[in-house]
Amino acid sequence: MTLLRKISAALFVGVLSFGLVACGKQEKHMPPPSQASGKVIHQAEVPLNYEYAARVVAYRETEVRARVGGILLHRNFVEGSEVKQGDILFEIDPDKYEAAVASARAQVAQAQANYDQSVRDADRAEELVKQKVQSTSLRDQAFAKRDADEATLMQAKAELRTAELNLEYTKVAAPISGLTSREAVSEGSLIGTDPTSSLLTTITQLDPIYVNFSFADGEYDQIRHLMDEMQKRGEKIDNLKVTVRLGEGVDYPEQGTVDFTSPTIDKQTGTLGARAVIANPDRRLVPGMFVRVTVTGIKLANAMTIPESALIQNSSGQFVYLLKKPEPPKADPNAPKGAEAQAPAATNGGDAGKGQPQKPAGRLMVVEQRPVKAVRKMQNGDWLIDSAEFDSKDKNKIVQGLRDGDEVVTEGQVYIEQGLMRVPEGKSLMVNVTDDAPQQAPNGGNAKASGPAQ
Repeated sequence: MTLLRKISAALFVGVLSFGLVACGKQEKHMPPPSQASGKVIHQAEVPLNYEYAARVVAYRETEVRARVGGILLHRNFVEGSEVKQGDILFEIDPDKYEAAVASARAQVAQAQANYDQSVRDADRAEELVKQKVQSTSLRDQAFAKRDADEATLMQAKAELRTAELNLEYTKVAAPISGLTSREAVSEGSLIGTDPTSSLLTTITQLDPIYVNFSFADGEYDQIRHLMDEMQKRGEKIDNLKVTVRLGEGVDYPEQGTVDFTSPTIDKQTGTLGARAVIANPDRRLVPGMFVRVTVTGIKLANAMTIPESALIQNSSGQFVYLLKKPEPPKADPNAPKGAEAQAPAATNGGDAGKGQPQKPAGRLMVVEQRPVKAVRKMQNGDWLIDSAEFDSKDKNKIVQGLRDGDEVVTEGQVYIEQGLMRVPEGKSLMVNVTDDAPQQAPNGGNAKASGPAQ
């Protein structure tokens, strides 16, 4: 049994090897086409977005404090509920303040009576002086008493106003509209007017709401410069717009506006503080929440972007493979008239020199390795590249960057060698070049190039 098993295993391996060899030959004679893709690059106006970490803060947060002391009688709201500006939130025992008002009114009445009498005495003294039956000295004393009584009356009225205000302050009203916090003191407690005992509650206004963030060093100047350039092009832009992304990656539906930027750079962080105001009708944004803000509305003219798949990085730097049409073969002046120029044949291993037709090594396409400088990744994944740099001696020769209309390889770089696009022997290379520019095709549609590389 052992010998039979060994023979069977040997036969199986032999058949399998034969099949693999046959398959290999079949693959050699029927190779699948190699695929590559390219894209036409155009200059265009592209939006630039700036994303920052941010923190939500209340639009307003006001402490409600007692302005007079006494026993806290009533709390007229539910903790955590929304209140309107002017709503009576707390009531303090008013008894002593009502008594103070009554006393102040009596003082005003007394002062008024004294003043009225002083006015009559002064008028009488003036008449007696005119009749020359009283000295001017007595008249002057009557005038002085009248003026003093008038001042006393004014003081009594001011004290009455103070007493009335203190009585009004026993009803503590909401200074702003918003949501209340928990009460700081309970009903029946004795409260004062000093900072340690006057706090009653806090009101927070959440709609609209603020989002605080900081511009990176130098970026704000860049943004202002781009805004100035946009205005020169006739594009009106008053304030920077922002969008908010919540912690779970969900975009907040409302758009905000930058309403404040700090006049100075933070010495510790080297950043410029900024603030955006945004509507918060559903109160999804809560003070203290960390979010991401994206400053939008900035556009860069004559910009050039390339797909991320086209950008290659190696030890020399960043570059792309630029597709270029091959130059036509030069005519041989010694060739017989009417003869067609023949492309140089590639050698094929052991078949060389045996008089047999040589197989082409593969389709060739001129490719240039063009250095580029990627400066910013866009939201769609493309890379914004720096403007082209030209040769100092030849102003038409680009040494870094691209021209409008250049074609770059986006897929199939594995087949590319320096200077040539070479495909393994017997295979063909199809390069599908797409052009996203809205060019007018003969049939009225958008032009799109697709076909074999030439």
